[in-house]
Amino acid sequence: MADRPHRSRIALAALATTAATALAGCGTGAEPVVRAAAAAGGDGLGLEQVRVGLAFDQGGRGDKSFNDAAAAGLDRAKKELEVDGAEVTLSEETEEERTARLRELAEQGRNPVIAVGFLYAASLKKVAAEFPDTTFAIVDDDSFTAPNVVSLVFAEEQGSYLAGAAAALKSRSGRVGFIGGVRMPLLQKFEAGFAAGAAKARPGVRVSVDYISTPPDFGGFGAPDKAKKIAEGMLASGVDVIYTAAGGSGAGTLEAVAARKGAWAIGVDTDQYLTADAGVRESILTSMVKRVDNAVFQEIQAFIKGDRSGGVKRFDLKTDGVGYATSNAEAVAPLQRKVDAVRQRILDGTVTPPTEP
Repeated sequence: MADRPHRSRIALAALATTAATALAGCGTGAEPVVRAAAAAGGDGLGLEQVRVGLAFDQGGRGDKSFNDAAAAGLDRAKKELEVDGAEVTLSEETEEERTARLRELAEQGRNPVIAVGFLYAASLKKVAAEFPDTTFAIVDDDSFTAPNVVSLVFAEEQGSYLAGAAAALKSRSGRVGFIGGVRMPLLQKFEAGFAAGAAKARPGVRVSVDYISTPPDFGGFGAPDKAKKIAEGMLASGVDVIYTAAGGSGAGTLEAVAARKGAWAIGVDTDQYLTADAGVRESILTSMVKRVDNAVFQEIQAFIKGDRSGGVKRFDLKTDGVGYATSNAEAVAPLQRKVDAVRQRILDGTVTPPTEP
């Protein structure tokens, strides 16, 4: 332990120099970061002692969507804040398995423990009560409150509104489609924003909507074959732009769209143009970017700064929590001025995207 002060100073310097940029999206400046770094020095908690636990949603790391966004946040924290990170992936999709994995991380002394996905809500409520001295966070759920649980939620309807505008402006047929993983309120926020954005950008546009599964079946997040079949049906009916919010199932839509000349896909969660296979990449118009990576990183950062309070943290356009990707510059460029104008109207409050269809 002789090198602990030295390591702490290095980690604190990293926090002081990098965290200001990360927090800028949340409307905070560098001054709080400097105070936090000073408070953590001396007798405070050294950054090398922070041991984070991350419990993945269905599919785990490698889905090129929701889970990978969370993983990117942890990876960034490990690099920039020098935290130690452990990950768990479900071996089966059961409540017992989710509870066991969260309990495993807490028993290891992981703190904070971050659950990726609303399906962890019931398990987290139970485990958080068992470990009152551990700080937990959950992505995409605010169904319950506890003094040691932080809910990280997003304005998906805002980002989806932009995706809808882009889809309607790009469509040649005047028909666009939405495929959701599971028909439930969270995913219907995506649908509502997308349909409203498309209708506003191009009055008279037709929006086709379908879901892969309905509760209690949550398999729609891991069924690319079913997404592909739905997408093929939409394309055959004249739809030429499809937005899919279904986690790993979205890969099926990308396959179907890539096989149809002149059709476009819109990705979700991460900028999928950057991660998709070469054979489908050029068919991706844009992605509704949901910055789960920022949320995870900033929650770890808040813990390091001493924040142990529960509550709800909402990530929207103003905090760079959602947005749309422009990596496929050639495809997006003709639309960007108009979509950016829509974005500004949301920011200044003249447009409020709906959260229900």
